[in-house]
Amino acid sequence: MARITPLTREELSDLEPLFEIVEKLMGFLPNSLLTMARWPELLKAFVALAGVVNGPGTLGRETKQLVAFVSSRSAGCRYCQAHTSHGARRAGVSAAKIEAAFEFETSPLFSDAERAALRLARDASLAPAAVDDSHFSELREHFDPAATLEIVAVISLFGWLNRWNDTLATGLESVPLQFAKEHLTEGGWAPGPHSDKLPEARA
Repeated sequence: MARITPLTREELSDLEPLFEIVEKLMGFLPNSLLTMARWPELLKAFVALAGVVNGPGTLGRETKQLVAFVSSRSAGCRYCQAHTSHGARRAGVSAAKIEAAFEFETSPLFSDAERAALRLARDASLAPAAVDDSHFSELREHFDPAATLEIVAVISLFGWLNRWNDTLATGLESVPLQFAKEHLTEGGWAPGPHSDKLPEARA
């Protein structure tokens, strides 16, 4: 059960242009943003940061979404796991690869470059202080400094989101919830506290 009830889309009509952009990008409007909207300055600052981190760069969208997924899985946030796995599929990552994402060390579906990025995502999300120079030696074999910073930025952004959504027990929306049920449950995923039925935000 969400610990703070999100506002409704109808209560936030002045933010509709922003919500339409988010909905087009993600395929749904996240309840996490409707909760943030209780603090409008925070919502605007977060959307600006997320827009930069998730926007065009030297790192492909597929890699960014896989990094976000493995980071969220490592942190244990089931809400963000549902979002990022669904986002990875929308970015073009195969369902089989998403389902094998936490077996990236041994799965033949992943390249050495992806393994280096996902290894950092896993370890930095579990214990940032445990990251050492070897992680970055491996990254330098595949990524330039700009792309490496993008990887770290994605991990950091989802570190914030993992804590926000797990602490508030944000309710999952139907689209990512259904995707996660279809593709993540065999790997042990369950919605946990994020399964409460909240009114879906509609135009």
